[in-house]
Amino acid sequence: MFENLTQRLGKTLKNLRGQGRLSENNIKEALREVRMALLEADVAVPVAKEFIEHVRQRAIGQEVIGSLTPGQALIRVVRDELTQLMGQKCDELNLQAEPPIVILMAGLQGSGKTTTAAKLAYWLKQRQKKSVMLVSCDVYRPAAIKQLETLTEQVECTFFPSESTQKPVDIAAAAVAEARKQFKDVLLIDTAGRLHIDEEMMDEIKALHEIARPTETLFVVDSMTGQDAVKTAKAFDEALPLTGVILTKTDGDARGGAALSVRHITGKPIKFLGIGEKINALDPFYPDRVASRIIGQGDIISLIEKAEETVDKEHAQKFAGKLKKGKGFDLDDFRAQLIQMRNMGGVAGLMDKIPGIEQIPEKAKGMVNDREMTRMEAIINSMTSLERHNPVIIKGSRKRRIANGSGTQIQDVNRLLKQFNQMQKMFKQVTKKRGGISGLMRGVKGKMQPGMRF
Repeated sequence: MFENLTQRLGKTLKNLRGQGRLSENNIKEALREVRMALLEADVAVPVAKEFIEHVRQRAIGQEVIGSLTPGQALIRVVRDELTQLMGQKCDELNLQAEPPIVILMAGLQGSGKTTTAAKLAYWLKQRQKKSVMLVSCDVYRPAAIKQLETLTEQVECTFFPSESTQKPVDIAAAAVAEARKQFKDVLLIDTAGRLHIDEEMMDEIKALHEIARPTETLFVVDSMTGQDAVKTAKAFDEALPLTGVILTKTDGDARGGAALSVRHITGKPIKFLGIGEKINALDPFYPDRVASRIIGQGDIISLIEKAEETVDKEHAQKFAGKLKKGKGFDLDDFRAQLIQMRNMGGVAGLMDKIPGIEQIPEKAKGMVNDREMTRMEAIINSMTSLERHNPVIIKGSRKRRIANGSGTQIQDVNRLLKQFNQMQKMFKQVTKKRGGISGLMRGVKGKMQPGMRF
């Protein structure tokens, strides 16, 4: 998300960064570019207008023009105002209420509501250590109830059965009673969506809200619908006491206008971002971190948190011990790194968190993608144990066998071996010239911003 906006802002702010002195004229020109970038990102016009005015007022004051590094000062102002626009801090779910805490999921059909309910259940179970029950009140969409049941099994939570012949309010009432009986911490209620907002839909969800008395009422919306997402959120907020918004499919939204507009227009916080199809692809929304990503400063904190959440600690310890003993980096280790990257959300999920990623040419970024990672893993899987530990023996006939076994070409095998050799050299340099793994960690810490912990 935000690729286009980040590129446009990156060019504008880069021109200012190196200037020793800023005036009202060149600030005015820069803000005109920023405004165009926001509008191209599908940010609502009144939101873009107010944002630019806030930045302008701060920029023409001593905070920027009087600064020793005015270009950097203006970048900081833009980042701060973006953070303010999106809510300033992470609005967490209210998990302090008396259990069972009821969370009602609302939204239009096709927004990813059912999948998001399962993702949220997984997050509550894994990150908050809560016992979760899920129930479907969608008696209209064919197989909706079965879909949620299947997803509930995947996340290993409790499913409360319902039938399409039942009334949604009766299902919700029975589910609340059963969750209380089973001493569940959280009950997630998935509601029916419609293709558009209509009176019947709103009346039904109002009745569900009255029966369930949820602690959290979350509006799930597809971020790729842009300004329509914001308009729909506003309509729902007028009918229901929403407590927050979940933006889905943000991995496919290169503009990000909904994320920048929804808080300002509805007054409701974005609580989560859906960042992919996998069951763990749901992240809490941190306005300050997202603002840093938008202006090209990346999001190292989220990257570290994702690594801590998904890393195989036992394998990591073995790998570190192996390098300390000077045993080197082999293709089994390379495959483990590919799997680790996939578990962290894949290439797309990591790219926008890396500082300065917008400066890498599009052609180069396009060469590193999840499909290529899957191909590389298949190639390594087609090797014997001996070949993975001693890649130097992989010559002509072995390459042909590996390519045939993985459904790839010999050129693909050659490319993988070349990339592996480059990584192997890097690890050798780390262990010899930088004081080993501890030296590498000291180097990483030294590059981190003050206040960040590793």
